[in-house]
Amino acid sequence: MTEEYASLGRELATALARKRPSPLLQGRVPTWACGITYTLGTVNFLFDPTQTLHIHGRDLCALFNVSQSAGSAKEREIMRLLNIVQLDPRWCLPSRLADNPLVWMIEVNGIVVDVRMMPREVQEEAHRLGLMPFVPA
Repeated sequence: MTEEYASLGRELATALARKRPSPLLQGRVPTWACGITYTLGTVNFLFDPTQTLHIHGRDLCALFNVSQSAGSAKEREIMRLLNIVQLDPRWCLPSRLADNPLVWMIEVNGIVVDVRMMPREVQEEAHRLGLMPFVPA
């Protein structure tokens, strides 16, 4: 994998550890590690063969010596526990953030808009408020 996946994996494990009671107290460490990686892979299209970095789910699980059914079950559990969705900006690889359409969607007066289409001042304010990760060039 990459350092980006490793860093996000640590963050996701930390988020799970903070839950009360922590789900990490139940089950095997390799299964949780696989589930965390599987979750990040799902969010970031790791299983899509058209992507530069890709792997089959069964091969990912084999790296952890975990069955694919166990790995994907943990992925579903993690997604449910932390309300994670496909393309979730919270768990998107930093290198893919600019291409993630969900990063740029904000609500303005009850209407969801692509903040990149707003005036620069609005973009800067949205960034200052933490509504977008950076102001595009």
